[in-house]
Amino acid sequence: MNIGAWMCGVLVIPFAIVGVLFGIFKEKATNFVAGFNTFSEKEQDLYDKVAISSDIRNQCLIWSALMLVGTALSLVISQYVAIPTFIIWLFLFFKDSHIDPYKAFEKYLLK
Repeated sequence: MNIGAWMCGVLVIPFAIVGVLFGIFKEKATNFVAGFNTFSEKEQDLYDKVAISSDIRNQCLIWSALMLVGTALSLVISQYVAIPTFIIWLFLFFKDSHIDPYKAFEKYLLK
């Protein structure tokens, strides 16, 4: 049993599903974005919801592709390929994470 392939493979489908849902529902899906859903309706109208949704979609699809590659390489090379795969994913995840929701979404402000 290749635990590395399982660890990466389990995450492929949820990331892909979330990416597809954000692609289908576009600005309606921003209700599920952590931090953004805490803003009032007036505050939310100040932001580009389509851009937020497309960025979340792209992030999730990239994460899904990364985990798919990690799964394949774990099966072909070694189960330990899952370790750098998760390190890359953690870097990508924390690169776009912010504690302050206003700072997290400031690049989406409508001008």
